[in-house]
Amino acid sequence: MSIANMDALDEQILKLIADNARIPFLEVARVCHVSGAAIHQRIQKLTRMGVLKGSQFVLNPEKIGYETCAYVGLFLKDPSDFDKVVEKLREIPEVVECHYTTGDYDMFIKIYARNNHHMLSIIHDKLQPLGLQRTETIISFYEAINRQMPIPEIGTRKDTDENMDYPLDEED
Repeated sequence: MSIANMDALDEQILKLIADNARIPFLEVARVCHVSGAAIHQRIQKLTRMGVLKGSQFVLNPEKIGYETCAYVGLFLKDPSDFDKVVEKLREIPEVVECHYTTGDYDMFIKIYARNNHHMLSIIHDKLQPLGLQRTETIISFYEAINRQMPIPEIGTRKDTDENMDYPLDEED
């Protein structure tokens, strides 16, 4: 869905809820100078558009016993097995992200483990049997930045069709 379907009110709502997902709709309505029903409708619209993917509480992995965070590049024996490997990765609860990437890796995953020994067992006992040629692991010592995406400003966006400079085809 195109960002062109959003207006200044949508932008304002997104900025407020991205900053604080627990902000009451009535507070958003007060700040935006519209009714609570209008905010509810806009949130539903943004969800249907796929702009909002839902809401959730974010757990602090360290506080619940997961002290080791790692990013693992996976090299598949047969890259055509990507879909099969993804389905098997879904069964490993410590795998919290999986990306199909460009570059050297066939896939790139993020894992949380209780400690380094647990990480080793995940890699050896759970990942290697998936048909991997090899893995490369990068341990994260500290997450320095974790934030929402910036909300584009409606008045300054250059991404709508009417604002884009496309080369004309010879037929145009």
